[in-house]
Amino acid sequence: MESLSDQSRSKIIKTNPIGKDLLDVFRTSFNSICYERFISYFPDASALDQLCNEDLWTLALVLLASLQSLPVANLLLSKSGRGILRNDILRLISAIPSDDFIFDRIKPLLGAVLSDKPDDLIWSEVYCAVTESTPPYSSVQWLHNTNSFANSSEYRKDVDKVLKSELGRLYVGLRRFHEAFFEGVVDLKAASEAVFKKCMEGNSPLYCEGWSGWPEDSNQGCVLSWFAKLSGQLSEFAEGYRPSPTRRRPLAQPDRPIQGATAERKLDIGFVNDPEARKYTRCQWSQILVPGELKSNPSADTAPKAWLDLGRYARKVLAAQDTRRFVLGFTICGSLMRVWEFDRLGGIASERFDINEDGLQFVSTILGFLWMNEEELGFDPTIITADNQRFIEIERGGVTERLIIDGVIHRARPCIAGRATICWKAHRERDSQTPLVIKDSWQYPERDEEGKVLREATNLDVVNVARYYHHETVCVRGQDDDIQSNVRKGLDITEAENYAVGAPWKGGNGSTAGVKRSSSQTGASTLPPSEIADSNVLLNRVHRRVIVRDYGKPIYQASSRTTLLAALEGCIEGYESLHKAGFLHRD
Repeated sequence: MESLSDQSRSKIIKTNPIGKDLLDVFRTSFNSICYERFISYFPDASALDQLCNEDLWTLALVLLASLQSLPVANLLLSKSGRGILRNDILRLISAIPSDDFIFDRIKPLLGAVLSDKPDDLIWSEVYCAVTESTPPYSSVQWLHNTNSFANSSEYRKDVDKVLKSELGRLYVGLRRFHEAFFEGVVDLKAASEAVFKKCMEGNSPLYCEGWSGWPEDSNQGCVLSWFAKLSGQLSEFAEGYRPSPTRRRPLAQPDRPIQGATAERKLDIGFVNDPEARKYTRCQWSQILVPGELKSNPSADTAPKAWLDLGRYARKVLAAQDTRRFVLGFTICGSLMRVWEFDRLGGIASERFDINEDGLQFVSTILGFLWMNEEELGFDPTIITADNQRFIEIERGGVTERLIIDGVIHRARPCIAGRATICWKAHRERDSQTPLVIKDSWQYPERDEEGKVLREATNLDVVNVARYYHHETVCVRGQDDDIQSNVRKGLDITEAENYAVGAPWKGGNGSTAGVKRSSSQTGASTLPPSEIADSNVLLNRVHRRVIVRDYGKPIYQASSRTTLLAALEGCIEGYESLHKAGFLHRD
């Protein structure tokens, strides 16, 4: 039997229907995203499980913003009994951008709308979503505490699901991995052989059928101390083979959170860009060059364990370092080591080797991490630092221009696999009064180039749209900067130990995470979704750069309602102008 409050709620919902037009806006967004992700021409609610968090974020905001604007949201009471439901929805909207938001909690609401459920069921799912996602104040604080979060098996499982989506696909056991990423390090091969030979000399050699001092029980704390000490010794042995001093060192701080993130995380071990760093030095994620993860048990060398933990660290490094193209890392489980590379398609790893059986490989790996230059570590060499300034150089109209970077003004939500869009405010050298915006992103090569579309729109005098200045495909080492050929240096994932035929191109969380439609909806792909799904073409991403001449403030910084309304009027005029010029744009 319904309570009085339930009866009142039902009456309010019945007399204040949501309306088909409002929900159609959400459904249109959903259908368009699914089409662009090559999921289906006619998707249903089940397609939600194939969308990445960035897409779910977009859909949730579209739906919740619409629902909170309805008069009925001001009439329905909050689940807590204090205030109105609209306030709960607004709190939920503000919680969605959090790194720790669990999207599985809002999927039932999205699914109810997509399945054309009646209004009372939709509002019931709204109540469930706001109840689960906006706990009491004390609970919110607990969830954002790293110790409590990491030790809660329930929430750790939720976070792992999210992380698997953000990581994309992980491929291990690539035979040429070490050759691809370490062979180019100057003098590494000769130095590693000489250092390893020195390790085997003397009455108490560091290496004799295994490393001296290696903890037999592989206890994490003991292994960390051993690793840090041995890395330092190897670095000292190699000093005569390196003309310039090493400006980094290993750092083992398993019990000290790394600073510089919303939710602090503890890094087992890593290599940092501070040669003076010691055990109790407070480090930032912006200083971590190579993250590492240690596990005492060799059986931890699996996706749910060491791999995901290292992925968490790589995600934090990419988020903290705005010029990072990829991140190298390593796992040591027992005495079994793998070297990893994380990029905008996901992660790949070397074959594992036993550091006590293959001492030379271990020496080469450690010295490689210590000696690699910034480009080899994954930093973008086209963004140059000199005289306390960062800048890029472009060729425009046959003339080289230097653009000074003022700072980051926008970044996509932290992830590994995805477009990873980032925007910097910039200006031309000796012209600080004319603002420019540099936008970098990793796009699928099948997509139309945004720069070409913007150039065409500018040439057609489209109003209230950022004016084109320049675009290019970023080049590194004289070739287009893409994942498969340049970042991964031609490594073939079909040779991975865990490669499954068909996996790289199926629509899903990993392979299509973060795909963005082009600025023009015409000719968005060279193949229709059905052919893409059945093709044998491995996924790739290309590093694109677009520069525009206009820069504005976010609408939430509008100084008044009048200013906000004027800005929205300008947006409508811009869309109309685009449409008249032959562009259908839906951002």
